[in-house]
Amino acid sequence: MWRAVRFPSLWLPGRKAVRLSSSNPPKPSHPFPSPSNSSPRPQAEKQRRRRAREEAIMSSQHMNWSEKQKIVYTVQTSPGAKKDTSLPFPSSYSPEYVESSWYQWWEKKGFFSPERHEQLSHSVDQTFSLCIPPPNVTGSLHLGHALTVAIQDALVRWRRMQGYRVLWVPGCDHAGIATQTVVERRLLREEGKCRQDFTRDGFIQEVWKWKNEKGDEIYHQLRMLGASLDWSRACFTMDPSYSRAVTAAFVRLCDSGLIYRSEGLVNWSCALESAISDIEVDSKELSGQTMLFVPGYENKVEFGTMYTFAYPLEGHDGEVAVSTTRPETMLGDVAVAVHPDDPQYQAVHGKQCRHPFTNRLLPIITDPTVDMELGTGAVKVTPAHDHTDFLLSQRHSLQRVTVIGGDGTMMPCCGQWLEGVKRFDARQLVVDALVEKKLFRGKKTHAMTLPICSRSGDIVEPLLKKQWFVRCNEMANKAIQAVEDGQLEIIPHYYTKTWKNWLSNISDWCVSRQLWWGHQIPAYQVELPNSTDKQEELWVWGQSEDEARQRAAVKYGVKPEAFTLTQDPDVLDTWFSSGLFPFAMLGWPEQTSDLQDFYPNSILETGSDLIFFWVARMVMLGTELTGQLPFKQVIFHSLIRDKYGRKMSKSLGNVIDPLDVIHGVSLERLQEKVKEGNLEPREQLVAMEAQTKDFPNGIPQCGTDALRFALCSHKIQGEDISLSIPQVLGSRHFCNKMWQTLRFTLGVLGDNTAPVGTLEECFPLSSMDRWICSRLHSTVVQCEHAFKAYELHTVTSTLYSFWVHSLCDVYMHENITTVLLCVGSARQMASTVLYHCVSMSLALLSPFMPFITEELWQRLQPFRSGSTDQASLCLQPYPHSSQLAHWHFPEEEKDFLLVQEVIRVARSLRAQCGMTKEKPVMWAVCSPHQAQVLLHFGSAVWTLSRISSLQIYCPDGADNLLPVYSTPPPEGSLIGVVDHTCQLHLHVQSGMNIDKRILQLSQSRAKLVPKLEEILCRVQSSDYLTKVPAHIRQQMDSKMSALQQKLQTIEDQLKVLQEMQREE
Repeated sequence: MWRAVRFPSLWLPGRKAVRLSSSNPPKPSHPFPSPSNSSPRPQAEKQRRRRAREEAIMSSQHMNWSEKQKIVYTVQTSPGAKKDTSLPFPSSYSPEYVESSWYQWWEKKGFFSPERHEQLSHSVDQTFSLCIPPPNVTGSLHLGHALTVAIQDALVRWRRMQGYRVLWVPGCDHAGIATQTVVERRLLREEGKCRQDFTRDGFIQEVWKWKNEKGDEIYHQLRMLGASLDWSRACFTMDPSYSRAVTAAFVRLCDSGLIYRSEGLVNWSCALESAISDIEVDSKELSGQTMLFVPGYENKVEFGTMYTFAYPLEGHDGEVAVSTTRPETMLGDVAVAVHPDDPQYQAVHGKQCRHPFTNRLLPIITDPTVDMELGTGAVKVTPAHDHTDFLLSQRHSLQRVTVIGGDGTMMPCCGQWLEGVKRFDARQLVVDALVEKKLFRGKKTHAMTLPICSRSGDIVEPLLKKQWFVRCNEMANKAIQAVEDGQLEIIPHYYTKTWKNWLSNISDWCVSRQLWWGHQIPAYQVELPNSTDKQEELWVWGQSEDEARQRAAVKYGVKPEAFTLTQDPDVLDTWFSSGLFPFAMLGWPEQTSDLQDFYPNSILETGSDLIFFWVARMVMLGTELTGQLPFKQVIFHSLIRDKYGRKMSKSLGNVIDPLDVIHGVSLERLQEKVKEGNLEPREQLVAMEAQTKDFPNGIPQCGTDALRFALCSHKIQGEDISLSIPQVLGSRHFCNKMWQTLRFTLGVLGDNTAPVGTLEECFPLSSMDRWICSRLHSTVVQCEHAFKAYELHTVTSTLYSFWVHSLCDVYMHENITTVLLCVGSARQMASTVLYHCVSMSLALLSPFMPFITEELWQRLQPFRSGSTDQASLCLQPYPHSSQLAHWHFPEEEKDFLLVQEVIRVARSLRAQCGMTKEKPVMWAVCSPHQAQVLLHFGSAVWTLSRISSLQIYCPDGADNLLPVYSTPPPEGSLIGVVDHTCQLHLHVQSGMNIDKRILQLSQSRAKLVPKLEEILCRVQSSDYLTKVPAHIRQQMDSKMSALQQKLQTIEDQLKVLQEMQREE
């Protein structure tokens, strides 16, 4: 049974209640974004938009709540049992009622498994496979994840309903850095212990313990979102089988020379004490002196400043002044570089400087890469802490001195006065020491780019480390070629340029990470007996220590027991393991049946922000390790921003948990979540203030279907998506519209449970039946084309428009008398048409709104021929245009466009005259063909225009064509223009606000006159006839004629109204 309770609903200023049929068709409450321009905006335009967003935030209105009925499904249903839809139909839509029990039934019945394919009567011999971008095990999904799920699940459900053998694999990433950080914080908070208090194995056990407690939250959220994933194949990147795949990939790449060990300058996060990859480095542009918070420092640190100090020349009078933004690294300087053509330094070429603190001699070298205009024109060379200087040291054979350690403190080689001091604290100590030695020459503000670790927020420190690198150049060229040859398609296509540019300039990829949680690198350092060369490192690799030992014995010609092996303590970059996902999830390197059936994947669908992190690496690794591209198409969707266009960030308080949108949440709970997070106190205050402003009463319950539909209603292949809660609420209103439509349909079908006629047997006869059937056919055609082009926003807008504007606002509104009062064949045909329109629309919407469509479709099953109790909508054939060919009446659709315009103008005339309740007589002055159309749809015109009758007059004569015609309309009638050959006339005796109508007409005239003048100016130009093509001239003549007609009509009406005004 179900019971009614109360819950807060949202009231928006200016929004009307949604009714089943409205005289004014409502516009979709979720805006469908227009196509975007992919070219970058000028900086001024970006700043203007930013200011506009800030003003919008400051002036935003609060959402006001009102109480609304909530219905809960309370029938005791065992897990996996089918929901009882024979109960009385609730009076209104409630997400909690609708979404109860369905997913458990789908999952238990195995509807999402590809093995179910063989049981489908409409199965086809085609496969559709893809993987979900594995979210991090550390946290919960956000709206960006929800967008990915909504898009992918729509495509998956569409293909499954088309009869494809579908496999959609769920997965979760072990997220090395993020997970280790979360567990370390937990241990410190709960036990007062740090990682180093445990053995490595002991700490990893703690991580697994945390994962087993918290790691399933992601999967719970995916189920709540209705994702039709095959859970029997769920894949975690630290599972034993997946770990074997990672080890096999590393060994094979080492064997082929694509992974090597080398000393190189890596991006280092001192906060994490680990290397990070190039694409995990964010660039922060500073216009000048800026104070920033840095992890591990109590006070802000100064950046964007250029310091100048002098090195005295050795053996000569004079000095060389150098400029730098990092004076603390001068302890690692090994040379001074100048441009060979710089005239001010010609005399010091080949000379040396004396380091004031280390006493080291620094050669003055020349290099054409030095910028003579920057600073003093002379630069300090610090190869161990600067990427440019590292390359310069290679060209000039310079030594490399590391002065900053992995923890971000100064090394012992700097001297006791600096040893152990934090690097940015050391900066001021070095400057003070230079001042004391009278070598400091000043500082000034300086624009610069600051590298920041995207994982920790720390300032990236370039450090010299021996690490494992992936040689990327050859694999990158293959990835570029795959796109250029058409083997791999990137959608939208403008990303192909980004793809080529990045891969053409790719650096080798450092895959070593100094962590404990992750895949420990399967490489072993070999220590040979009686070895005297301690500098040279000897390494082997293998899928196990035994295999590595055997390889070492062969490589170095010694017995397996005669040497020591020590496994590299580092782990592999998380992106290395996730780059294997499309084939490792299917059992690679074993040749499993899944690998043979579903690899390569059909598509990859993901956010555009992962193009380098994940997509390019999957293509490179997949091609190299399997000999095949991992997928045939890559579809990038846009990123989600908040309603003001801001990037979603925890510190801004605008990150929204999709479950909070689905279930609703109070402001108090939202703010509790902020406090439970890892934000600094000042960031907490900012976030909570933003939440209070945007959600003063919390977030209302919207439901999964509404959230999914709202997400897919945006153009995903364009600009970033700005999503707001009111947009999702608009989709919830649509759900209620669907619910009420079903109530009406069930009422029409009545208690008689005899099956309605089949679709093939249904041949509509009445004008309105033929029109709605043809509209459904056109809707299916549009959906077919849009789905194939991955334009989901077009599918959703098409389906919304059909259901609301065609089915509800026109067909059901006009047909309600016919359906309820008529008997016999007319009622039976109308009922059958209504049943199939609703049933097929539910199937069309099912990929986007799986819960409500299943609920409503199941309630129609008693009227369906051949239905079974265990049938599910998610496995029914997706509607296709060929099965509706006998419902295609293009002339009816074309003619009804005139009817809709007549209805619009008639309503406008009634409104202008204040006739909200009266049903006046109107006259239509039109062409004979238009008269035929209006007579054909006469009932719809009267009903939807709310007029008592429509008198039709054809000034060109139609005695032989029309069965009914009238005399001309009365003199002095108000006129509404439908088009240049059709006008509506309304004769009003009294009750109209004449002054208001005169103002309206004058305003309309003021808008039309400039348009007509613009056209006349073009038409009357001297080269119009010679330069403008004939078909364009014809269009211009039509526009000019229509405008002249409208203006003449307005002048005539104004003349009549002014006479009425004088008579008063």
